Amino acid sequence: MTGTLAVVALLSLLVALVLAIGQLRQRAVRKQRNLFGEWPIRRVPPEAVDPALRPGPFGPTREAEVAFIGRGPYVVDGGTSDAEAWILAVLAKRARTMFEFGTCTGKTAYLWARNSPPDSRVITVTLAPDHLADYRQEATDDPVDVEFALKESSHTEFLYTGSPAAAKVEQLFADSKALDVSPWAGRCDLVFVDGSHAYSYVVSDSAKALELVAPGGVVLWHDYAGPRHASGVYRALNELAQRLPLVRLEGTTLVAYRRPTDA
Repeated sequence: MTGTLAVVALLSLLVALVLAIGQLRQRAVRKQRNLFGEWPIRRVPPEAVDPALRPGPFGPTREAEVAFIGRGPYVVDGGTSDAEAWILAVLAKRARTMFEFGTCTGKTAYLWARNSPPDSRVITVTLAPDHLADYRQEATDDPVDVEFALKESSHTEFLYTGSPAAAKVEQLFADSKALDVSPWAGRCDLVFVDGSHAYSYVVSDSAKALELVAPGGVVLWHDYAGPRHASGVYRALNELAQRLPLVRLEGTTLVAYRRPTDA
């Protein structure tokens, strides 16, 4: 009898534990989903941003073929997923001037330079490792976002360094808040905002990205992945989406905006 009671008690404990874990998971999902429904920025398939990304009956078409370095099984600082890197590379195929906030390892700059037309230019900015004191943290910034931004500002050589593609790349070392982007204003076919994910920086970089993008050009942001991941990105883009038609690309953490051709 005692043995039976012990088994029943153990089973009851296991059931309670399973139910508790389920409730915690549901709570986490609700929090990540901004409590109610979808995240504010609506999802679209990648081809909604550019027809070259439209799949055929066998998946991506030859029109979307690019020179590419996959991420593989490795954890890379600030790395885009293979799907995100492929999208960035495809969009570069018809871009003449490209601007990147947040060089990090230089992979995006390399893919842009490799896949863009011969006369294209890639401008990319990062904070130099010996100028981390120039970083301008504000009270609105999550310390975790700040920590990652400083960690990823650790390179002075990049994936493109020493390659033929390097001739297309103009590497800037500066704090993006202090950077004057007027030399490239209104001239960029493609802009990628992937610098510091701290709220104040996303706001600043986004404003400059919108200044940079040419009519008909595209701005992309990285790491829109809910309020529990890069919260500064999530907050800043949700605010921006209240005045611009931002979309997020299915299967990625990319958010996109195409400037109207008549704007």
